[in-house]
Amino acid sequence: MGAEVVASQSPPAAAAPSTETAERVSQRDWELLARALSPRSTLYRPGDSGYPPLALPFNHRYAGIRPAGIVACGTAGDVRTSVRWARSVGLPAVPRSGLGHNYAGYSATTGLLLNMARLNGIDSTPLPGARSRTRTYGRMRVVHDAGTVTVGAGVTNGDLHPMLEDRGMFVPTGRCPTVGVAGLVLGGGIGFSDKMFGLTCDRLVSTTVVLADGGVVEASEDAHPDLFWGCRGGAGNNFGVNTSFTFQYEQFQGDVGVYELRWSLDSALPVMAAAQRIAVNTLDDKRFHLRVGMGTHGLTRDEIRANAGVNAIGQFYGHLDELRDILAPLLAIGTAEERARNKASVREVTPGEASVLLSATTPVQQFGAKSAVLTARRLLTDEQVAAAAEQLLEWPGSDNEDGAGFAMFALGGEINQVPPDATAFVHRNGVFILAAETSWADYDPPSVATANLDWLREFYFAIFGGTPPPQSYQNFPDPTLKDWRRAYYGANYDRLVRVNQKYDPTNFFSYPQAIGT
Repeated sequence: MGAEVVASQSPPAAAAPSTETAERVSQRDWELLARALSPRSTLYRPGDSGYPPLALPFNHRYAGIRPAGIVACGTAGDVRTSVRWARSVGLPAVPRSGLGHNYAGYSATTGLLLNMARLNGIDSTPLPGARSRTRTYGRMRVVHDAGTVTVGAGVTNGDLHPMLEDRGMFVPTGRCPTVGVAGLVLGGGIGFSDKMFGLTCDRLVSTTVVLADGGVVEASEDAHPDLFWGCRGGAGNNFGVNTSFTFQYEQFQGDVGVYELRWSLDSALPVMAAAQRIAVNTLDDKRFHLRVGMGTHGLTRDEIRANAGVNAIGQFYGHLDELRDILAPLLAIGTAEERARNKASVREVTPGEASVLLSATTPVQQFGAKSAVLTARRLLTDEQVAAAAEQLLEWPGSDNEDGAGFAMFALGGEINQVPPDATAFVHRNGVFILAAETSWADYDPPSVATANLDWLREFYFAIFGGTPPPQSYQNFPDPTLKDWRRAYYGANYDRLVRVNQKYDPTNFFSYPQAIGT
């Protein structure tokens, strides 16, 4: 019911494959697919009771793109069967891990949707002799590369949390619990431990991939290394359907430092200046992690102004005294009440508690985003910050409490120690990844959606003018980005095309910003 309502009010905002081919697929073809699946999988068609919730992508902007059929895949073999069947009848096959968070709606299709949620197994293997790589950071003891963990393509960030809380095992993942690990790792994977342990894609040991011809390969440094290279930052659904991933994990014991700092928008200039200086000064300090940003929410002009603010959050692998010293320029900013509150927020917690405190979802219901990778030469000036703050107060508003603004995720540490061509993730010289976002509710009128998207374009222009930074983050895809090939992949794009031509020569797996299009 909800999906039907959303679809009727929110037409798709991106091009979708034609439904003509889907209409030519016979009922017998669908029956053959259903019979070919194992008992652990289920085929859903429009009209089935299980169809609406599975058809709905996380970003409801794309709820109007309705799959002709959905296979809830219970085994890797069923993924293979589904891909072969889709190819034989001329339908595209699109995988969706998690709830389908893809910002640009690329996990939506009018063809066959492969829902991977049932592939949610998690199996760990300790590595003999790993204790020799034990290091101490403040009150945190870490066994580096303690073993491997293999996860199915349906595992989410939230699914891995109990492993951290109950067993002290950790794989660097993102902060949104419902995001699928598959989409995260294939596009890179930033979070609050990436400076210490690398991006999610840097921890990948191997991955199983169902190719367009129905073949199945295990890609690693030793087997299909070109495909393995492409799967570490080349974004999802470009070479095949990844059904499982094996990562190196760390073993934790002890506490980490966390902080949650907030100010009114009046402090935007000193906060952003101080945060950027701190990020540059700690670029090589892999223990310190930072996210800083500004935002607001509300419907009326008074609400938008009252809710506008600046914030900085993160964690630290070390003693609290060291963390307070790093944060000192930020802790000195603001009113007496803000300074007292921010100072009190600096504390030690368990890694599991830190994961909960620092978690947040991507915007819900309907949203748009634009991103940029900021290098040391392209950090935000006071003029840019002032323009952003001014434009923030001009946000048209919506009924979505996620509101609008931008966030900057600090890079450096282990991320920047990897050469740009060592993996498909090319952004190895950045200081921040900036994400500018706006959101609106399903029941907001179309004029609100239009106003929000117009504002996002103006907001981004207010910050960067007509010459934005040349690089953007492929896990925050922007369907309006013109030179997305170089923005997402830089000098690695041509090599990614060669990988695509080898493993998917007919471009069976394709979408508007797919490699090779």
